[in-house]
Amino acid sequence: MATAATEREGAVIQGRVVPYPVVVREAASASATYLVDAAAARALLPCPDLDVVELLPGRALFSLACIDYIDNDLGDYNEVSFALFVRERNAPRGIPWLGTAIDFLRGRVSTYIFWLPVDQAFTREAGETMWGFPKTIEEIAFDHAGERATCRLVSGGRHVLTFSMPRGGARELPANEMTTYTRMDGRTCATRFVSSSRGVGFSRSGVDLVLGDHPMAATLRGLGLPKAPLMAVWMEHMQATFDPARPL
Repeated sequence: MATAATEREGAVIQGRVVPYPVVVREAASASATYLVDAAAARALLPCPDLDVVELLPGRALFSLACIDYIDNDLGDYNEVSFALFVRERNAPRGIPWLGTAIDFLRGRVSTYIFWLPVDQAFTREAGETMWGFPKTIEEIAFDHAGERATCRLVSGGRHVLTFSMPRGGARELPANEMTTYTRMDGRTCATRFVSSSRGVGFSRSGVDLVLGDHPMAATLRGLGLPKAPLMAVWMEHMQATFDPARPL
């Protein structure tokens, strides 16, 4: 059972206080970003104060990320993130199309996660209680021991997807402050987090996404997937901190 505590203390999850900021000391991540149909993306966004960003007219941005949290305040678990790139409706728009492209390349575009499967109960309760993340417990097999990272997601006995990409890289990404949005108690909330990575590799070729027969697979097909990604990123050693969620 999860109960709220003060912002200074954090939250009580299954009898344990988890303080803010929540710290990720070690994680590995395989992710890809795709250009998708903007109208289909907007249909997945339940926040009236947010809108998807369009990199091109009628083309929004969708991110799929598979993460192995190895050393984390919320435990050791696997996670798959389904996210849209968004902005607040009253935020400055900047130069049409070009401004979005520059912000995206500099890691300044925010996200809204519309599904966040995990494979452990503690992190599911914590994610829901502390930030409003739409976490559900599913079957996630994430293998990144060889030259490729492969993640298979199954929900209710039905195959959602299998994602794979080349593993490895020698680049570093310095600490970068970002924002992700959620819905809590009927309100849109913003969560600030800071992330950095070592052992980073970028690729477009060799990225494979196979969709199954689960309803979410049909949703992804409605976005225009599978297709070649704009970019895929492998992060061998990722660290992050997550602040409390704040209502807009």
